[in-house]
Amino acid sequence: MDASQITSLLDAELTECQVTVDGGDGKYLVTVIGDVFEGLNAVKRQQTIYKILNEHITSGAIHAVTMSLMTANESQAS
Repeated sequence: MDASQITSLLDAELTECQVTVDGGDGKYLVTVIGDVFEGLNAVKRQQTIYKILNEHITSGAIHAVTMSLMTANESQAS
């Protein structure tokens, strides 16, 4: 699995979000910006992503994921 495949998986589920995936060899940095995260704490935000990627994590195709997950307002403030 490569970064573009992970991007496609996330784009399909998070249609209103800006998704960027970097990395390779099973280790990825996932950045998602979207209002889908409004009102969610960090754990709930991560669970949203893990739910989409879980099958590939359990198969070993994805070994490690570092996430940066924020709303559009949070992105503009940083």
